Amino acid sequence: MASRLTRYERVAALVEDQVRRGVLRGGERAPSLRSLSRHERVSIGTVLEAYARLEGRGILEARPRSGFYVRLPEADRPPEPRFHQRTAVPARLGTAAVVSAVMDAAADPRVVPLGAACPSPGLLPYRMLNRCLRATIARDATHSVRYDPAGGSDALRRQLARRALLYGCELAPADVLVTCGATEALHLALRAATRPGQLVALESPTYFGIVQVVAALGLRAVELPTHPRAGLDLGRLAALLRTHAIAACIAMPTLQNPLGAAMPLEAKRELVTLLARHDVPLVEDDVYGDLVFDVARPPAAKSFDRKGLVLYCGSFSKTLGPGLRVGWVAAGRFTAAVARLKRSSTVATASLPQAAVARFLERGSYERHLRRLRRTFAGQVGRMSAAIARTFPAGTRISRPAGGFVLWVELPPGTDAIAVHRRALAAGISTSPGPIFSASGRFGNMMRINCGHPWSPRIERAVATLGQLVG
Repeated sequence: MASRLTRYERVAALVEDQVRRGVLRGGERAPSLRSLSRHERVSIGTVLEAYARLEGRGILEARPRSGFYVRLPEADRPPEPRFHQRTAVPARLGTAAVVSAVMDAAADPRVVPLGAACPSPGLLPYRMLNRCLRATIARDATHSVRYDPAGGSDALRRQLARRALLYGCELAPADVLVTCGATEALHLALRAATRPGQLVALESPTYFGIVQVVAALGLRAVELPTHPRAGLDLGRLAALLRTHAIAACIAMPTLQNPLGAAMPLEAKRELVTLLARHDVPLVEDDVYGDLVFDVARPPAAKSFDRKGLVLYCGSFSKTLGPGLRVGWVAAGRFTAAVARLKRSSTVATASLPQAAVARFLERGSYERHLRRLRRTFAGQVGRMSAAIARTFPAGTRISRPAGGFVLWVELPPGTDAIAVHRRALAAGISTSPGPIFSASGRFGNMMRINCGHPWSPRIERAVATLGQLVG
């Protein structure tokens, strides 16, 4: 019987059998077209036809620029987290005691790294960056004995301005200031645009680092509902701007952390227009923008800025290396103020990392690296989603991120995510509990899971253990 099968039917049957026997599980990446073509001694077109048939039967699903993945059966796919639509109320900022534990665990090799959003070192091009560092020193050995300009090295600012065209922004090198990571960029942007005691609008949930920066600057926060797919609730923001004196809005429109939400293009335009109507600055955190799974990187909200009110913040921490501490801000009308604050705080950003990153970008290696990284993260997110679906208790909900490498997980009602975090840490597993992603300590039964490390038996065991601790 098997001999009567066409080539593509034979390949399709082979893959389907692997799925049926559990060799390939829901959420996992199917063998690449090239590798399966070589293994089965058929053309890539034959494998593509087989995969297309399997996709039509609901066994595989294609992901743009990522490949084919085993589809998680709809009956086994947990629903997405609920959209919490609580009315925005000024919140009293506090410091979550677990933030330090989350960050400390990220540096401990004994702990399974499901907490802090740090990609695996093995996925980052540190060898090539090291070669760029050595070449920089060989060309000019005096880098470490002088300051770069406060705004950053000319070479890096030129590269950043060139890359800005990819997300719709026309910037001159002088419009970009290099910072010690995105956290300093956020600090400088908020210090330039606000004064202590003023109100700022935050997404809810939002990255816990933003919550900490806002608290450190003595600002008050108003939390705005944020949809797991569509991002910031613009209707609530419009109402808030009519009733409160908002000094600035902080948002991640392209790829939100922790939700993975991506605002539609028109919603980004509306966000910028709405804030400009009230003369309110937007601090745009776009740290994850290069990791969108889609075919092309979407335009930033900054691309719609006509009044210089968008302070655009970015970093290479998630794509090249967190230890580089290379971030930047394009601050619009606040550029001069940000430059003054930079000189009065850290004077300048370290020279050698800037030179290495500039050289890396000049070589054209970054885009190739990003394509590989996005494919890898898409696979890891899918595999982690499937594992959570198998091992966590009924009532669990999982986000469907548009990119990046984190999942937002809603645990069954009544679950204390901080208590789970503490029990997991005692078992050698780090997590990021939901309350640290809120200025008012909300999301008590939610957690963020890091998918930035390649799947391994160690991670699989940790996810299963975490499911037991939740249950």
